[in-house]
Amino acid sequence: MSALVSGHLLRLGAVVRVVRGPGLRGENAAHRIAVRWDGPRATHTAVFIPRRDTGSTLTVLAGGRLFPGLHHQACFDVRETPGELHVAYASRDGSTRVSVDTQMAAQFEGSTLFANLEEASKFFQKDSAGYSATRDRHRLDGLRLTTSSWQVQPVHVRAAHSSFFDDLHRFPPGSATLDCALLMRDVPVTWSPLAPMLVPEVPLPLPAGNTARSE
Repeated sequence: MSALVSGHLLRLGAVVRVVRGPGLRGENAAHRIAVRWDGPRATHTAVFIPRRDTGSTLTVLAGGRLFPGLHHQACFDVRETPGELHVAYASRDGSTRVSVDTQMAAQFEGSTLFANLEEASKFFQKDSAGYSATRDRHRLDGLRLTTSSWQVQPVHVRAAHSSFFDDLHRFPPGSATLDCALLMRDVPVTWSPLAPMLVPEVPLPLPAGNTARSE
């Protein structure tokens, strides 16, 4: 299996209705990693969500139970104007801190991954299926995002910090760098549950210099 990953942060100002589930509102954020892997018959793409945070206690209680996705409680600081956006939050468990400051940009530029805004938009739009970490490390909850209005705007990032992507034990130096940022506003979204993905047990590699010995 091979994988190609790119990290991006998703912030939702309103949790819209989940099909066959409750409609909840509040500040929410997700660390998402676009993944491509080779299966036995075809190449697959999706989004892996290792971490979801929310300002809603109800979402924490319902996530992973009434609807897919384990959520962690966090305190949010959001300030938004027509030309600027500030999003920051800190999780109650102390493990995650994020702060992003952006301003609207006249054009899309500076990306090393995408040639233009249309190419970047299509990349994020095509993978609507996401799989979230759960309390069971051998199972990922699945959700599909659908919207009747997909429109992104380029923004300039003045400052961005994430304890998740800045963790050098998780991402070695230079392996997780900021490429570009896109903003979507007032987008109607529906989340539809997908069948969970089972994660097989992967044997840990032996320490350097050690070899397996059969009895």
